[in-house]
Amino acid sequence: MIRLRPGPPATITDLRRAQEVAGLLRGELDRVRAAALAWRNGLGGLLVALVGFSLIRGRSDIGTLAPAWGALVGVLLLAAVSAGVAGALALLRAAHGPLSVTAVATLPPAPLGDHREALAAARALRTGVRLVLLCTALLITAVGVTWYAPGAAGAAAAGTTGAPVTVTRHA
Repeated sequence: MIRLRPGPPATITDLRRAQEVAGLLRGELDRVRAAALAWRNGLGGLLVALVGFSLIRGRSDIGTLAPAWGALVGVLLLAAVSAGVAGALALLRAAHGPLSVTAVATLPPAPLGDHREALAAARALRTGVRLVLLCTALLITAVGVTWYAPGAAGAAAAGTTGAPVTVTRHA
């Protein structure tokens, strides 16, 4: 038979440590959400700079590429859009929480529920950052393919192969 007895009384150090841990847990979710908002804004700015401003671009018409290379650019762009959308959704989930309602009967106690949500938000934040960086890499690869891929046979006869790289600067 197991007998339970009270342990030694808590020391001042034990009590201070318990207060520190409780304070960290209370602010944990807010800190993760604030970090997620900052990452969302920063990565969104990166994507806007890449896509919206078009500072560097390759051929403007992938129809001038050899067919297989044009298809590769299409696949890369589709993968980039898919990764970007998934990354944006993960970042929004990290910053604002899940798109669901939890039944009151299944709600855990506040510190435990907040800690679980902070862990899920941090996981979504890491996933979102990775996906947005993957989107960026795929976009850069697609532009690189448009620069260096051979032109279509019909375009060679018309003298439109080897389209120059265009660098556009916006004020």
